[in-house]
Formats: sequence, C-alpha cells, structure tokens
Amino acid sequence: MKILVTGGTVFVSRYIAEYFVKRGDEVYVLNRNTRPQSDGVILINNDRHDLGSSLRNIYFDLIIDVTAYNEEDVRDLTDSLGDFGRYIMISSSAVYPETLEQPFKEEQECGFNIHWESYGTNKINAEKYLTKKVPDAYIIRPPYLYGKMNNLYRESFVFECAEKNMPFFIPKNGKMQLQFFDIEDLCRLIEKITEIKPQYHIINAGNPETVDINEWVRLCYGVLGRIPEIRYVSDKINQRLYFPFRDYEYVLDVTNQESLMTDVKPLETGLKQSYDWYKNNSGLIIRKNYIQYIKENLL
Repeated sequence: MKILVTGGTVFVSRYIAEYFVKRGDEVYVLNRNTRPQSDGVILINNDRHDLGSSLRNIYFDLIIDVTAYNEEDVRDLTDSLGDFGRYIMISSSAVYPETLEQPFKEEQECGFNIHWESYGTNKINAEKYLTKKVPDAYIIRPPYLYGKMNNLYRESFVFECAEKNMPFFIPKNGKMQLQFFDIEDLCRLIEKITEIKPQYHIINAGNPETVDINEWVRLCYGVLGRIPEIRYVSDKINQRLYFPFRDYEYVLDVTNQESLMTDVKPLETGLKQSYDWYKNNSGLIIRKNYIQYIKENLL
C-alpha cells in the first residue's frame, strides 16, 4: 500500500511508519523535518496546517493520522487531500467522561473528563469533524500506549529507578488499575482494520486485562531481574510529583478489538522489549523531575 503517516519521528507515529516500511509498504511521513527521519520513509517536509494542494495529486491507500489533536488538525489535512482509500485516526480514551459507567464502550456518549480536560475535548472535536468529513473513517481509542520507542517517562522511569537500586514510591496502596496497549499491537490492529473493514468504525484498543500499580512496578523491575522495595505514599501528596500516571482509574471495553484480533502481547514481554530499546536510547526520553523530588522529599 501507499500510506501516509502524520508525524513519523516520535514514539507512536515513528513506530507505525517503521512497522509498515518493514512490511513492504510505501510509507510517506508528514512532518517539519526537525528530528531524524526513519530509514525507508518518504518525507513530506511540511506543516499539516500549510499544505495547500501539495497532496492533491497523490493517491494514498491509507491515511494513518497520529497527530490529530483537534478539529483544525483534521480539517487542514483532509482539505489538502485528493482521493484516498482508508483513513484511520488514532484518538484517545480521554474522550470518555469519568462519570460514565465502566468499562467504557464505544457507543457511550463522549464528553468532558475532569482528569484530561481540554486534551479530551479537543480529541472529541477532531473525531466529530472527521466522522462528518470522512464518514467511513475509523477511529481507534487506546488507553496508555507503551513499548519500543516510548520516549515518555513512564516505564522508563521505573527502569531508571531499578537501575539505580532505588526503592519505588507508589501512591496510596497501589491498587489503582492501569490499562495498557503495546505499540506493536496497535499496528496489528491497524492491519486488521484495513484487511477486514469492520462495520463498526470506532474501536477501543487495549489489553483485555488491567494491572494494578503494584504489579506493573514489579513487572518493570523484573525485566532487570530485580524485586522492588515498595514504599507507599499518602494521598496528601500529589502523585504527579513522583509518579507518571494521573490519579484516575478507568477500563475500556475492547470487545470490538477482540473480534478483529484475538491475542495481544503479554505485558511482561512488551516491557522487556521496551527496556531493550530504552537501554540504547535513554537519551531520547523526555524526563521529568520525579527522581529529584523523591530524593528531596521522600527518601
């Protein structure tokens, strides 16, 4: 296929671009060329808001829109395109209000989420515009993505604590559930959508099973062959000062996804692959001051 991937230089979009290059597809990436490009991609060096008619005469079998965060992002890209085959947008689970019954289902009404604020509402507006402009487009709503090329300070933060032989500080009792989805599984889901073309066009993505914070930290330390010394922190301290996830527990219903692909990568396997990438690319991580805060306030 001839595929257009928006972005293509960081985590999700970069992994997607390289995945489809390895598959043998002709992959174009749309970005401003401010970071190194992946081998094998064809660069469209431009801002998605200043494309004019530059894409009008290129037929893409598939658009994978990773960097659409609001209505304007979708409008400016779709206005620049001529004919194309399929359009898949990577949205977010942030579109579901925290007040809804869980697990969240695709048919539930989207709305403001107090934990995600404008990020969630902007994604809702992007989805609405895309659905109106491209009625047969597909929208994927993942939970926390992880895996190789993840430059966000999530599992890499835990890996770093394990490397430093630090105790790990967990909010409250560590029972808050987290739902993850490996980046390779996201690419596999995109493949399945293009092959099967399901009748439903909004798909929650994620591992069917959640994991609590305690187990997630143990799995991360276990990748390095270590057992964490876990210390619990009172809810009087804002967990975002020392921990990479919000104080918000939610679960997605992934029945639609399971009808397309029946298996997902075990979390332990995905974390091992993530650490293998991290060991050689730790300089790419966008770090926050968690360790400094821990040393100054919790140790």
